[in-house]
This record gives sequence, structure tokens and C-alpha cells, in this order.
Amino acid sequence: MEFTRQDLETAHRLVSSRMSPTPQYAWPQLAQRTGAEVWVKHENHTATGAFKLRGAITLMDWLVRTHPDVPGICTATRGNHGQGQAREAVAAGLRAKVYVPRGNSVEKNAAMRAFGADLIEFGDDFDEARQEAIRVAEAEGLFLVPPFHEQLVRGVATYGYELLSAVPDLDTIYVPIGCGSGICGTILARDALGLSTEIVGVVSDRAATAKLSMEAGHLVETASARTFADGMAVRVPVQAAYDIYSRKAARIVSVSDAEVAEAIRIYYRDIHNLAEGAGAAPLAALMQEKDIMAGKKVGVILCGGNIDTDWLLTVLAGGVPEV
Repeated sequence: MEFTRQDLETAHRLVSSRMSPTPQYAWPQLAQRTGAEVWVKHENHTATGAFKLRGAITLMDWLVRTHPDVPGICTATRGNHGQGQAREAVAAGLRAKVYVPRGNSVEKNAAMRAFGADLIEFGDDFDEARQEAIRVAEAEGLFLVPPFHEQLVRGVATYGYELLSAVPDLDTIYVPIGCGSGICGTILARDALGLSTEIVGVVSDRAATAKLSMEAGHLVETASARTFADGMAVRVPVQAAYDIYSRKAARIVSVSDAEVAEAIRIYYRDIHNLAEGAGAAPLAALMQEKDIMAGKKVGVILCGGNIDTDWLLTVLAGGVPEV
């Protein structure tokens, strides 16, 4: 998979017709903490509060052109992907059947329903919900929207395109990894723009499948993925994503739930922005590596701000949410 600059420009025009571009700011408060010039890409400011909307826009545009008779979509999610898919499917006149694991975020579930999703809870984690979505899509003649697809990545890459067009001399960008659309989109945007910025992936140490896979040289599943950074709570890696980040990411860093919670507090204290767990993970990784990043120009992807109130209260009180 690769994109040209023209591919990204075309995708960006389409995405911008359905949502406003998000800002990127260099925050001096974060520079004081890290010793680096820190640029935050504010994907928490999209119309769904997360970056996943971009991929939903490009995929749905492709779907209605190439599958005009499909009655709707079926997909699995922990929340942000499902919000984007529901918003765009309903706008296109399609049904959106969305599977989430039992015990999923109450507020993300409510948001998906508000965007028009037919929401079903199934299984104990994302990967079990995903298997049920695959079965139901086949049984009901719905288009299965996977977590990683070229037409999704095409849209997701537009945030990397925006950030690197605005700040082309970034030394490093930290990107969280769930199923991989974010890191792969950022890598492909960098390559399309002909830049040398290092892309560093970030995983939870409780859901480290991407890091373990990259280190092993082949896909490695984990037995569990129990982290409150639910956007990274994936047990089973995606081959197509691995094929990109294993070759083109500089490295993958793992962060603890305690480090993620502290990064959420830093975002709130320093710049008064809400970050969900996956959204705070890149900053947590930068804090972990601040000695080697000192004096450099660094981007962090604040990929979403959709954190449940109870978890946020726990974090702001100095705690770490239990899952």
C-alpha cells in the first residue's frame, strides 16, 4: 500500500467536505516538561472527538460508488471507529450495525447510538466482537468494515498530511497503535511527502501485540488486552498493517496504564484538553523517552478525547482506572 501526494490531496479535499481540518499547536508547557519542541495534532477536535472519522469518510465514499446495492455496513469497535462509521453510513442512507464487547465504554456506546448505530454488545473483548461482526455481515448481506482497509487508511492518512504539511521538519512523531490505521497512515503520508521524519509506534504494555510482532518478525497474538486505553486494546495484530509498520516505523514503545493516566493529567493541567487513554499514550511515550528527544522537534498524535466520566474522575484524582 502506498499513496502519492496527489492521492492525499484528493483524500484531504473529500475529508474536509465532511469535517474541518484539525489544528496542530506547539505548546510551550509541554516543551518545558520534555525539553523538546512538542507539536500536538488535535484529533480530539474532530466532529466525533477522534481521528477515526477521517477513514469513515473515505471508505463510505468508496463504498457507495463501488457497492451501490449494499444495504448497510457491519463492523466491530471499541467506540471511535464505530462513531465515524455510523455517522457516515447513516448520512449515506445505509444501516450501521456495530458490535462492541461487553463492558465497553458507556459514553462511547451512547455516542454511537446517537450517530445512528444499531449497537450490539458481544464477547469479552474487541477481537471476540470482531469475529461476531464477521459472521453477521456474511449472514445478513452487509458490507463488513474491517479495522484496517486501504480506503480507511487513505482517510486516516490525511491527519499526517495536515501535520507534516504544516510542520515538515519534525524529527519524530509518536502514534498510538490499535489495529494500525493511525501509524500506517502517518507513515504513508510521510513517504508521500518525501520526508525523513521518524515514526514511533506506541502500545500499551497490557496490549503489546504490535511491539511483540515487530520484535519477533512475525505476527504475535496476546492472551489478553486489558487496558483502560481501550483504543489500543487489541490482542490480534493485522497482517496488512504489520507489513507496513514493521518495515517503516523507527521503533515501538510500550507504556503502562499509570504512565497513560499521568499523560492524561498533564494534558488537562498544561493545555486543558481531554485525552482518552490511546490519545494520551504518545505523550506518555515521549515522557518516557524525553532524554533522547531533548532539543528535538516532536509531534504527538492526540488521537481522541472520548474518555468516560468515571475514568476521567479517577485519573484526575491521581488514580489509574481498573478494567
